[in-house]
Amino acid sequence: MNINPGIFKGYDIRAIYPTDINEENIVPIVSAIYTFLIRDQYPNRPFTLVVGTDMRTSSPSLTKTAIKTLLDLGANIVDIGIVSTPTFYFAVSHYSYDAGIQITASHNPKEWNGIKIVRNSPKGLIKIGKPTGLEEIKEMALRGNSVKSQVRGTIVKKSGMLSDEVQNSLRIIGNPSIKKFKIVADAANAMGSQYIGALFEKIDAHLIKMNFNLDGTFPAHQPDPLQSETLVDLQKRVVKEKADLGLAPDGDGDRLFFIDENGDVVPPTIITSIVAKDLLKKYKGEKILIDIRYILTPQRIVKENGGTTKITKVGHAYITEEMNKNGGIFAGESSGHYFFRETGNSESQMPIILTVLKVLTEENKPFSQVVDDYRRGFESGEFNFKVTNAKEIMEKLKQKYSDGILDPLDGIAINYPSWRFSVRTSNTEPLLRLNVEADDKKTMEEKRDELLKQIQTLSKT
Repeated sequence: MNINPGIFKGYDIRAIYPTDINEENIVPIVSAIYTFLIRDQYPNRPFTLVVGTDMRTSSPSLTKTAIKTLLDLGANIVDIGIVSTPTFYFAVSHYSYDAGIQITASHNPKEWNGIKIVRNSPKGLIKIGKPTGLEEIKEMALRGNSVKSQVRGTIVKKSGMLSDEVQNSLRIIGNPSIKKFKIVADAANAMGSQYIGALFEKIDAHLIKMNFNLDGTFPAHQPDPLQSETLVDLQKRVVKEKADLGLAPDGDGDRLFFIDENGDVVPPTIITSIVAKDLLKKYKGEKILIDIRYILTPQRIVKENGGTTKITKVGHAYITEEMNKNGGIFAGESSGHYFFRETGNSESQMPIILTVLKVLTEENKPFSQVVDDYRRGFESGEFNFKVTNAKEIMEKLKQKYSDGILDPLDGIAINYPSWRFSVRTSNTEPLLRLNVEADDKKTMEEKRDELLKQIQTLSKT
């Protein structure tokens, strides 16, 4: 069986269809996943596996093959159909199923597809990435190892998750009183349209929908809000409609970006800070997790409000793992992933939307002004370099900035009293990534330009 080992990424399985993932090689891949998931289960204990899928054109066929494979292996399947990844996580966690797989390639272009894997535990969901079993699954898939079953599995279909997810989200945020906002949402013809639509059926708001019909060819634009060009139409529409804010989820809905009333992108660290401050009113002294790219704003807001912060590696699987191991009420990542303890330590965007609307209601200020009130640092945005000598570059930067405080948690981060930077390699692409932040905008821009010049000088392609 031809399986490209490179499709096993840091957090999930992701590949181009049908070149590297197809109806043939998904059989040993899913077989290995199931074998890995059930190996630690007690004998004779029923094991339920959730199967969900996104709206990509290759997803129906891949999902059909995956389900047939699992049934042949004796799996007891709960088929939840076409859902966002947050709804998939919600289903596994809320209904106490044992594990699950989601057929999706997240925000990648239409030619891609893949698999996200999760299992349940007493402390919350465990995402299966490199540090939590994906390397073992890869080796098993490449060798063709799988369990043998004499009994065909079972399958039941489950619906109604979205309604339950809305109610759970309202409960988490305390059923807040929210004034009527005008909101523009661009779902990029992808899965975020489901939960945004369901949530605003229960909230009195003027919702203007853009690209809400599910279409795996992504006719409007790629569903990746980290690419600034995908936000342009939404930004213009927010200003044209004189809306209070805009929403931009990614392809499978586990990332979410906000646009303020002026059409500007709200940094995810501000969203993290807004949610953290609100949660710390109820959960005093709790821990908030933030990733190493940008820490100044959330770290300072959390400290001001009596909480503590824990810095993590970049990547949703690593953050969920850290929450499982060492706790934390909430985590925010600079790429728009947000995690709640009350949703099994997984991404859940409905409570994020509710909290932002709650705070905007209470503050009674334009979104841009609230952003300014929360800002405690200035961020450069991420710069990516295609290089072949990433380790050499990082070593040179360590020497150049040896008078700063080094944090080697994820690549290198070097901290000074009034500014800092992070340089790391991507977990999903052959890239070196730079992020710079400072107490003031002028320092950030000076250090940003200084580092850009140095990396460009050192780069080998």
